[in-house]
Amino acid sequence: MNVICFGQQPNGFFPKRFLIAKINTARALQKESGGKIVFFYHDSDADYRETITIMRDIVSGTEARLNFTQENKVQKKFSPLYAKRVPAGWKEEILKQLPRFVSKEMADIFSSVNAKTAADFCLEMYQKMGLLEGIEVVRSSDVNFRQKASDLDKDYFADVQYEGEVVRAQLLNGKLVLHEGGGKYLDLSMPDKIEKSQKNAGKDQRFGWMNSVIGATHYVYGEGEKEYLKTLDFPEVKFIDREKIHDSGFAWLPNS
Repeated sequence: MNVICFGQQPNGFFPKRFLIAKINTARALQKESGGKIVFFYHDSDADYRETITIMRDIVSGTEARLNFTQENKVQKKFSPLYAKRVPAGWKEEILKQLPRFVSKEMADIFSSVNAKTAADFCLEMYQKMGLLEGIEVVRSSDVNFRQKASDLDKDYFADVQYEGEVVRAQLLNGKLVLHEGGGKYLDLSMPDKIEKSQKNAGKDQRFGWMNSVIGATHYVYGEGEKEYLKTLDFPEVKFIDREKIHDSGFAWLPNS
C-alpha cells in the first residue's frame, strides 16, 4: 500500500499556505494512486518563529504578524513547541484582533480551542478547520514514536530539564548544549543517561528517523527541505514537489 507522507513543524495557529499546498498535493496523489496519508508533525522543534502567523487586514490589506507568547525567556528560546505553554490571557488578546483578519466562523473556531501548548493549539486548529480529515498524524514528540524509531547515537537533540523547563538541547562534540545564536552555545550538565524517549533528530537525520517508523513510499517535500534532504539516500521513496501556491508564507484561510 502507498504511504504518502508530508512533514511540517507547527505552522501558525492559522496554517501557512505552503502547508496547505503539501496537503493538497498529498490528497491529489492519494486520489490518483490510492494509499493512506500521514502528516509527520514535527512538534519537537524549538524555534518560536515557526508559529508566526502572517495575515492581512481585511479592509486595508495591511500585513500583520501574530504569534504565541511564552511565560519566560527559557521557554521561548529553548523549549520544544510541544512544551511551549500558552499563557493565560493570550487567546483573549488575539481574539480582540481577529475581526480585522478573519471571518466570524474562523474566529469562533479559534475561540473554541483550549489547548495548553503551542503545538497542541495549532494541531487542534487544523483539525477543527477540517484540513486533516482522513489524515493520520504522527508527532515527533510522541514517546511511542521515539521508542519505535531508529537509534540516534550521535549529533542528536534531547529533551532535558533546564531551569524548571523542558528544553531541546543538542549533543555536539560529546557535549550537551543550548544554541544561544551567533555561534554561542551554553553548556549543560551531561546526565548519566539520555533515554531513547528523550531523543529527536536534527534536520540531517530527520527523514531517516521519521521513515524508520512511517515507511513512506511517497514524500511531499517543500522548498526548504530540498536544501538539505539527501533524496538519493532513500531510493525506495518517491519525492514529490508540493504544488505551487502564491503568498506561501501567509496564513491560509477559506477562499483566500
